[in-house]
Parts: sequence; C-alpha cells; structure tokens
Amino acid sequence: MVKVREMDVEFCHHYARTLEAASGPAWRYDEAKPCGVNYNSILLAGLYDAHHRTFRDYRRETAEIVDMLDLKPSATVIDMGCGTGAFTIHAAAHYRTVHAVDVSRAMLRRTRRKARKAGLDNVQFHHGGFLTYEHESAPVDAIVTVAALHHLPDFWKLVGLYRLASMLKPGGRLYLFDVVFSFDIAHYEARIKHFVRAAGTEMGPSGQAESETHCRDEYSTCDWIMAGLLERAGFEITTTGRQNEFFTSYLCTKRSA
Repeated sequence: MVKVREMDVEFCHHYARTLEAASGPAWRYDEAKPCGVNYNSILLAGLYDAHHRTFRDYRRETAEIVDMLDLKPSATVIDMGCGTGAFTIHAAAHYRTVHAVDVSRAMLRRTRRKARKAGLDNVQFHHGGFLTYEHESAPVDAIVTVAALHHLPDFWKLVGLYRLASMLKPGGRLYLFDVVFSFDIAHYEARIKHFVRAAGTEMGPSGQAESETHCRDEYSTCDWIMAGLLERAGFEITTTGRQNEFFTSYLCTKRSA
C-alpha cells in the first residue's frame, strides 16, 4: 500500500495550480504564485488562522467595516482575498449574500469549513483573485478587501482595482485596508525597523519574521500611489483612516460614468 504524504499532496496541488495559471494569457501576472509568506496549504492556513486569532478580533473588525459601509440587509458583498473568513463569516449575518473569493484553495477551504460549521447558507465560494475572478452574478453593493492587494505589483493593483469597479453597482462602495507606507522616505530604514519590532511585540517572533518578509518580498506601496490608483480605477475616496505610518484604510465610492 502506497503511503501518501501531505507534502506529496501539496506538490500535486501546486502543479495543478501552475497548469491552471498557464491557461491564462502569457502576459498576465500570476497572482496564484506565493508572494512573501506562503500559506497555501491546509495545515498552514489553519496555523495562520489560529495565530491571528491571538491578536485580532474578527467579529469586532467586521462590525467596524459593516458600520462604515452602511448597507441594507438586502445587500450583496464580495470579500476579495477572503483568507480564512475573518470578514466573510461574521458579515454573512448582516447581508443577503457574501461572495468569498481567494486565490488560495487552502484558505478558501478553511473558510468554507467554518461557514458550514456556523450553518451559513448565504455565502458563495469562488477560487480566483483580483486578476482572474469573473463575477457572473449581478453587480454588487460593496466590495471588501483586507490585507490582500499588496500581493500585486502596482500596475497589477490598478488592473485589479479597475476590475473590482466593474463588479460594483453605480455608487457601490469599496472598503480597502492594507499595509500602505506613509512615512518620509528619508527615514525609511528607521521606520521599517520600527515596523518590524512592533510586529514582533504584537505577534511574537513569527510576526517579526513575517514583517521582514513582507518588506522584502511583497508589494506594499506608498499612500500617494494608492490614492492615485483608486482614483484612476474609477473610485472617489470618501474616507481615509490612517492607523499609523504602515496601515491605512480607504472607504471609496464608485464614480458615475
């Protein structure tokens, strides 16, 4: 009897994903490839979820976003880059339908499992991302994306945001939260060191390692660039919430044509 190891299964999944990505245009950025810390396995997705629960309150975060969006219970919302369902699971109690979208099948599988355990029947699951998800239903009332857009370089961020705008109703809302740099570039070394230390204090040793990986390998951008990307993609920024020099939220409205 052949014993199948988890790493063999993950290799097969990765190979299948590579073939799937290759079926798209050769010039399109491969958003499915690991960027920074790789959580694209069932085991690692579970560890990610368990670790983040030690310093995040998913229910409170969702309540704050729901308040800002100010939508009716009949609303339909896309959670782009849903991860392990931090927003999706709690948002489902507030809206008619939530579309949970992620490029990581492992993350999406964990969200699906949590939704099933919670008895939710108004969440639809989609494998895809900013560049590949095709929304085949009617335009939605709002899109939420939390700490996901930084996986794309700036040009592809703009493409992704432009595609999100096409999925929204006229006047629809976008809530974006991400790592966005707003410090003076003359002090970048000191500010990044501070960012890394702060992550280590809040999240432990793994937080320090993750923040170092983020700065080195991922694609966080500057606040003035992000504002320009949103505007050029067809959004009007309603509110900007700057948590500090590293984390920023944007509440936006889709501009009328």
